[in-house]
Amino acid sequence: MSIAFDRARVHEGFAQTRAAVPAAYALGRRLAPEIDRIYLVACGSANRAMLGIKYWLEHYSPGIEVRRYFPAELMAIDPPRLDGRTLVLLASKSGTTPETVAAAAFLKDRPCKVVAFSQYADKPLALAVPQHFIVGDTSESFAAMFMLMQALVGGVMNAKEGWALGDKLVSSLDALPAAICDAAEQNEERAATDARLYAKDRNFYHVASGPGFTTAYVFGVCILMEMLWLHSYPIEAAEFFHGPFEIIDRQTPLILITGEDPSRPLMERVTSFCDTHAERVMKYDSRDFAMTGIAPEIRPIVAPYILQSALKRMAAHLSVLHNQPLSTRRYMWKVAY
Repeated sequence: MSIAFDRARVHEGFAQTRAAVPAAYALGRRLAPEIDRIYLVACGSANRAMLGIKYWLEHYSPGIEVRRYFPAELMAIDPPRLDGRTLVLLASKSGTTPETVAAAAFLKDRPCKVVAFSQYADKPLALAVPQHFIVGDTSESFAAMFMLMQALVGGVMNAKEGWALGDKLVSSLDALPAAICDAAEQNEERAATDARLYAKDRNFYHVASGPGFTTAYVFGVCILMEMLWLHSYPIEAAEFFHGPFEIIDRQTPLILITGEDPSRPLMERVTSFCDTHAERVMKYDSRDFAMTGIAPEIRPIVAPYILQSALKRMAAHLSVLHNQPLSTRRYMWKVAY
């Protein structure tokens, strides 16, 4: 199977998303006067993209309440604040995720405002909501949906609270697809080497802090676990020294994911410990990537997607060494669950 990175195809796949970024930002600005809280609702990788968006809202916003839910949890809890001052963002790559579609139906008669994000306009999620954004047929839907959701939330912060980085966010999101491609190409040789070194391992631990946990989870669970059936466990740096670090020895495969956000010192502490007590460590630091076109103030916000792009190349090489295409599934879409 071919795993060659096709820059032109990947970059072109972002065309519809890039074109929609200004509209998502403008919608956020229009909705801002009517919004006091934002609820982020999705499964899988989209939910973890929301983790980073929630982090930055909590960091920058003095007044907007933000919560993140899995769709089934949202419906089970039935929050009483689903009122006219609440904005709910729903996301599903396929637009068919049963729980997310059910959440859209659950919200239909509520006074809250609902905006959805998916790849296709003719799928149940897009058809079930009053407003939706389509990222198009892209192999990088995880990053693409982040781009539109972050643009919308950035617009809300800008119009409601005077967040000064709005224009830089929009221009940086436009530049992000090229920077993602750069990161993949930059990491190609290292990815191939790491894949060979760790080809026989069946257990991996991924440590990250703050919004970087987006990458730790999506790479560890949505790729290595889901696609390659490896035992792959993401650990938050803030929790590392409260139990998980006891698993570390000289043979433990570790991937340390370090960003540029305020939580960086938490990862530096983990890295220092692993430098002393571990030997099989892969360090991924967003500062090692140029991120051309990304404003310095926005680098911390998009860093998880730069690192995800780099790490995906390792997964591609592992798939060859394991003789298991990344499209392989044992249960998903095949059995009732």
